[in-house]
Amino acid sequence: MPHVITGQICMGLLFAFGAAEKRDAPFCQILGNPEFPLLSKEGDVMIGGAFSIHSKITQPSLSFTEKPTRLTCSRVNLREFRFAQTMIFGIEEINQSTFLLPNVSIGYRIYDNCGSTLSSMRAVMGLMNNDELTVGKICSGQSAVHAIIGESESSSTIVLSRTTGPFKIPVISHSATCECLSNRNEYPSFFRTIASDLYQSQALAQLVKHFGWTWVGAVNSDSDYGNNGMAIFLAAAKEEGVCVEYTEKFHREEPGKLLKVVEVIRKSTAKVIVAFLAHVEMNNLLQQLSLHNVTGRQFIGVEAWITANSLVTPTSFRVLGGSLGFAVQKVNVSGLDDFLIKDFWDTEFRCKDTTTEISPCKENQDLIELKDYVDDVAELRYSSNIYKAIYAVAHSLHSLLKCSKSQGCDRTVQVTPQQVVGSLKSVNFTIKNGDQVWFDSTGAAVARYEVVNWQRGSDGSVQFKPVGYYDASLPPGQKFVLKTEAITWPGGKTELPVSVCSESCRPGAHKVLQKGKPVCCYDCILCAEGEISNSTDSNDCKKCPEEYWSNQNRDACILKNVEFLQHTEVMGAILIFFTLFGVLLTLIVATLFIIHKDTPLVKANNSELSFLLLFSLTLCFLCSLTFIGRPSEWSCMLRHTAFGITFVLCISCVLGKTIVVLMAFKATLPSSNVMKWFGPAQQRLSVLAFTLIQVLICILWLTINPPFPFKNMKHYKDKIILECALGSPVGFWAVLGYIGLLAILCFVLAFLARKLPDNFNEAKFITFSMLIFCAVWITFIPAYVSSPGKFTVAVEIFAILASSYGLLFCIFLPKCFIILFRPEQNTKRHMMGKTSNNDIHF
Repeated sequence: MPHVITGQICMGLLFAFGAAEKRDAPFCQILGNPEFPLLSKEGDVMIGGAFSIHSKITQPSLSFTEKPTRLTCSRVNLREFRFAQTMIFGIEEINQSTFLLPNVSIGYRIYDNCGSTLSSMRAVMGLMNNDELTVGKICSGQSAVHAIIGESESSSTIVLSRTTGPFKIPVISHSATCECLSNRNEYPSFFRTIASDLYQSQALAQLVKHFGWTWVGAVNSDSDYGNNGMAIFLAAAKEEGVCVEYTEKFHREEPGKLLKVVEVIRKSTAKVIVAFLAHVEMNNLLQQLSLHNVTGRQFIGVEAWITANSLVTPTSFRVLGGSLGFAVQKVNVSGLDDFLIKDFWDTEFRCKDTTTEISPCKENQDLIELKDYVDDVAELRYSSNIYKAIYAVAHSLHSLLKCSKSQGCDRTVQVTPQQVVGSLKSVNFTIKNGDQVWFDSTGAAVARYEVVNWQRGSDGSVQFKPVGYYDASLPPGQKFVLKTEAITWPGGKTELPVSVCSESCRPGAHKVLQKGKPVCCYDCILCAEGEISNSTDSNDCKKCPEEYWSNQNRDACILKNVEFLQHTEVMGAILIFFTLFGVLLTLIVATLFIIHKDTPLVKANNSELSFLLLFSLTLCFLCSLTFIGRPSEWSCMLRHTAFGITFVLCISCVLGKTIVVLMAFKATLPSSNVMKWFGPAQQRLSVLAFTLIQVLICILWLTINPPFPFKNMKHYKDKIILECALGSPVGFWAVLGYIGLLAILCFVLAFLARKLPDNFNEAKFITFSMLIFCAVWITFIPAYVSSPGKFTVAVEIFAILASSYGLLFCIFLPKCFIILFRPEQNTKRHMMGKTSNNDIHF
């Protein structure tokens, strides 16, 4: 609405000024000189066109003392000239058609904007106002054209659309891709037969990511086209994990900024450059890069320049060879090639040569020079978009004029540009090559691109070889297809170029960002012990499950080694040896006692308790074997209970022998009747009673909370200690405490009996054995608590063996010595103490 009001105010001021200047003149008139089209033809309905047929404009000097002369255009842009030719081809084809607008002719007015927004404004005014100086006293308010085809560049198209917008004149562009033009509030009458840059920019980021280029440079035109497209690319690149080393922009009229861009490219470390440039800016950049010999860069291009023949020069391939980019799909329109090469010059542009004196021919001599040039015709891509645009307007008019093949069109209907806008929104047709044409809600076409690669042909010519495609209409996963093997990289290499800030982190390491740099710049740090990364460029390391540990390369979790005291290892074998050796010694002593059971020495030392003690010592030695091997539920319960019961049995026997010694001494006193109270029956009962108490403790322990196999993962990080958990610590320490209580009681009684007559006295040997026993088990407690892993079990076995050997040696070794080496002392007389003082005693 503001645009409409502004337009009305401006028109009112122009009309008032004209009336004041010349009251007798008609009310509606053009102030100044009218703008004439480069190519035109009258028809029942008119379609306008605006193209940059010349790419350079020379502004006159402004002295402000006289009226400025006309702008001078030079340097023919062949591609834009082909666009104008294609527009004429489409119109002439429709005029000859019998099914589309059968009795209505289409005319055209094609203006040259010379690649300048200033000249674009003049072209727009010419398209809207026609070239008549006066139009009478009443203005119709109708535009001279029903629709406008153009322009090629987004910036010029924005000027065109904003100017024509208040008048609801439809503008259909064939190559203006700026996403900003999708705003229907600002550009309600704008359409295009090409997709928005939204898709191309996102596809560029996907292309860069596909080849693993995470470190790129970016250069764009300082225009609506370049700035909007680059903004979308940067956002998409960030989502894809691509980092941009630099972002530079320049305008075609800023040579100073261009040199700065070249210097930035030359010093950069990124080997890939995303160039979101219009073809004019790309041509300027190419010239400077060639001049400064900047080569070896991988350029990623956009549709505006990637297939531009104007960039193909003898030196350009050194810079742009191997470039990849998205191009408008090449579509063959039947009859177009012949028209461009011959028919146009014969029917529409009748200037035979540059010497023709006709005024238009004299003004367009540079165009006549292109008459025989055909090299670019095979690579025309945007021409199909112009062809589609012309047919879209024709179908809209066909609908508005209610045309039919039999009755033709209703020529009495007055069609307005605003009606054409409404009709364009619903067009849906298929052109003769099979392509479907329709506009989405933003007025754009479906995004379809070819991925092209700059390659040298066998004849040395530069070719734009298709190596893939992008089609936004296809399902996800099928939109983007590339033939990587068909790509030629810069320098003619077949190996994929690398462009990264930091080399990839191998599996087993993770990325740590470098301070103050983008996320693509990082150091590779080896994963900590117990953590892995099994992929390249991992952001962090994963902890292995509890029963697993990282391997040496930190790229896989492996089962932790399970550690327990095994029979096959050295320490286990040594302990087994001493266990069996202890059993062997015990059996030898028992055998010796059996052989000499009728001797006074064996009888005097209570042979029944001695044999029971030897039996219990054998069990003590053997119970240590239950501690060796893989812990299981039964072995855990057996090892602790067997140890507790056998040692109580052993200590009970020693305690019984100690009591016997005391009772025997008391019995030698006059009137003493003690021995009848502690005879053999009582001795057996005492041993049984002491042992049953331990059995009861063990039963309670096993019933309430028994020992069980336990995987200890806290002591060592890289291995599992398979051990027997106590279950109930109270039960374990109750078993040990009871053994200790009996040992202390035995030690006290033996200590009290140490001064009895030597020949009867076993007490001093028992005292010494209990002293060793208590010392071993007192030192066992801190060693047991502090020993790690399987050494805990080894300490326990060592304590069992040490205490068992102590009891065996201290109690039985002196007797065996007498039996074997001092048989003269193994007599009843000696036992009764009737020996000389020179006898040796033990």
